[in-house]
Amino acid sequence: MSPNVRRIGTGPSLFRETAPRRAPSAGRWLFALLAVALLLVVAFPAFAQTAPALNPPPAPAPPGVGDAIDRALGDLGGGNAPLSLSLQILIIMGLLSILPGIILMMTSFTRIIIVLSLLRQALGLQQTPPNQVLIGLSLFLSFFVMAPTLDRMNREAITPYANGQIGATQMIQKGGAPLHSFMMRQTRKTDIKLFADMAKSGPYKTTEEVPYSVLLPAFVTSELKTAFQIGFLIFLPFLVLDLIVATVLMSLGMMMVSPTIIALPFKLLLFVLVDGWALTMGSLAASFMR
Repeated sequence: MSPNVRRIGTGPSLFRETAPRRAPSAGRWLFALLAVALLLVVAFPAFAQTAPALNPPPAPAPPGVGDAIDRALGDLGGGNAPLSLSLQILIIMGLLSILPGIILMMTSFTRIIIVLSLLRQALGLQQTPPNQVLIGLSLFLSFFVMAPTLDRMNREAITPYANGQIGATQMIQKGGAPLHSFMMRQTRKTDIKLFADMAKSGPYKTTEEVPYSVLLPAFVTSELKTAFQIGFLIFLPFLVLDLIVATVLMSLGMMMVSPTIIALPFKLLLFVLVDGWALTMGSLAASFMR
């Protein structure tokens, strides 16, 4: 088929005239509609939403303090919702960090270490026995004094908890009762009244009603007072010996000689002759038996 050629204007140029385009057939429109419908059918599940349940399950009740303590003290892998290993290690390390404070403030350690330190000063010895030895003696004597209290705590709290008879909250309550009773026996009533008045609490009908916030500072104050009283009694014989040695040196005209150096061997001799260590340790232990 030859194209139609016609001349435009008077110029020599010729332009090719293309044939007119045909209208799109109905089949093409039908194919496009089917493709769109197919895409809608495929994409419909992505936009679908599930209907809300008619009766949604109730939200679980928030755990209480006792449940939190049970989970915190639970064994690894125990319980329905155990704590992670890192969190359990963090809790254990936190408890270990405050353990020295508990030993110092809630047991007989404070009184014993102060008395032994005053004894060393009364003898005129600066670093003998060393601090490590004094701390070791204080710890061992504290374990001896606290043995009945620790046995009661083990019998009433730790053993039932290990057997699964009580929870962690009850273990803490029952374990704190013997320690509370020990501190009450060693605390003066005047000190308890002092801190109770400052805290605006009380009066208390029984000793079990005294809170730890009042008992702890009162117990520490009483321990310091008792330790200084025992230290004063220990200082007296050594002070008399220092005065005797100083008087003898003055009478002999030996004023340039230090009385401390001369009196030190006599102090050690006196302390050994009266069996001073056994007397001191026994007196300290007996001071808690009331």
